[in-house]
Amino acid sequence: MDTIDAVVIGAGVIGLAVGRALAQRGLETLVLERFDAIGTGTSSRNSEVIHAGIYYPPGSLKARLCVQGKAQLYAFCESHGVDYRRCGKLLVATNEAQCGKLAQIAAQARANGVDDSKPLAAAQLRALEPELRAVAGLLSPSTGIIDSHGLMLALQGDMEAAGGALAVLSPVEAIVCGTDGHVLQIGGETPTEIRARIVVNGAGLWAPGLAGVTAGLAPQHVPTAHYAKGSYYALTTRAPFSHLIYPMPEDAGLGVHLTLDLAGQGRFGPDVEWIAPASPADIDYRVDPARAVGFEAEIRRYWPGLPEGALAPAYSGVRPKLQAPGEPARDFVLQGPAEHGVRGLANLFGIESPGLTASLAIADEVVGMVMPRR
Repeated sequence: MDTIDAVVIGAGVIGLAVGRALAQRGLETLVLERFDAIGTGTSSRNSEVIHAGIYYPPGSLKARLCVQGKAQLYAFCESHGVDYRRCGKLLVATNEAQCGKLAQIAAQARANGVDDSKPLAAAQLRALEPELRAVAGLLSPSTGIIDSHGLMLALQGDMEAAGGALAVLSPVEAIVCGTDGHVLQIGGETPTEIRARIVVNGAGLWAPGLAGVTAGLAPQHVPTAHYAKGSYYALTTRAPFSHLIYPMPEDAGLGVHLTLDLAGQGRFGPDVEWIAPASPADIDYRVDPARAVGFEAEIRRYWPGLPEGALAPAYSGVRPKLQAPGEPARDFVLQGPAEHGVRGLANLFGIESPGLTASLAIADEVVGMVMPRR
């Protein structure tokens, strides 16, 4: 049986970032992907926003890794020619009752080290965005948008340049942990086994399920997975905004917000629809046109001038949640030997937003967990 230094499971933005980091540290690294291409799951079905780090509880992994990762990501885009735009975001309160929450988020941003956010009154918001209706807001100048596929291609390129490799159509069916390495049972057209000294479970939506078939990992270290589908609608007219527009956060998400792609096309989403897929093949990514009614009502809270019939179904994504509906939001879980006692194994759970922004910082964190100190 072949033995290599490191295997990363999952070729989304997190898996590719971790694979790159391991390969650049001189380890023989293989990234395994269930599907036939990189980034077909959560990594390519999101808002493509570079977050500033304003939402997350101070001291949380989400807060620390988002702020750290944002700086790394902007630098990476510059050095690797990945398309991005630092367009800024307006977080808005649409009634007086929301102003307390807005002030709380502003304080949280400062505590997280985000020192460029600026409170705005209604008149200042109108001066920036005449079509916007809100009583107060918070400007986040360091929020941006990115070509997520371009980012993943650049990460893959760096990994391969450092000697790493990608294998698609290589689903990992089970892992058997051992003292001299961990054996991965790989399915597909030609099932095989491979032993790795380091294994990183970056399987995204399916990371808890894979942990559940990891022999040698105690059951108490396997969380229950929950899944929140979010649909997006494209704006069929020209967007009258130059900033991203976000309402107050809601249960399980950041509300139906307006984002812009790099071509200036406006899109709204995601909403929250809890689902319970049994396997990757069971996810229905189709967008129900009937959900547009709910979208229009939410959007008109901050953009009353939304034209009738201006929304067209675009795409959907599914967010890996660690909390059940109605429960408080959970932090990222980066679980390494210090938590579960299995040398060379890392499980990455609940990596939803701001995972894209934090990807390079998460990779550095994971490498520190699994690589032996020298």
